[in-house]
Amino acid sequence: MKVIEEHGYIPHVKGRGEEASELKRDPEKKARRWVVEVVHSWVNHFRKLLVRYEKLDRSFLALNHLAASIIAFRKVKLDVNTIYG
Repeated sequence: MKVIEEHGYIPHVKGRGEEASELKRDPEKKARRWVVEVVHSWVNHFRKLLVRYEKLDRSFLALNHLAASIIAFRKVKLDVNTIYG
């Protein structure tokens, strides 16, 4: 933290023990996850992308786009989800 403050930046990352102590005080609060962690956990559900089997870059990129569109589509609130029936 000293290095961050010495360079004139305002730290917004909590220390290792601070978040744990806040959880002990208020058990209803959940630990925050970084956006990158959340996205990685969503993409990890697509096994074809987890280990890259595709030989062509464009095939791998197309699968990434397909996974992203499925993830976005799942976030849309619908009465009936057309992917799962």
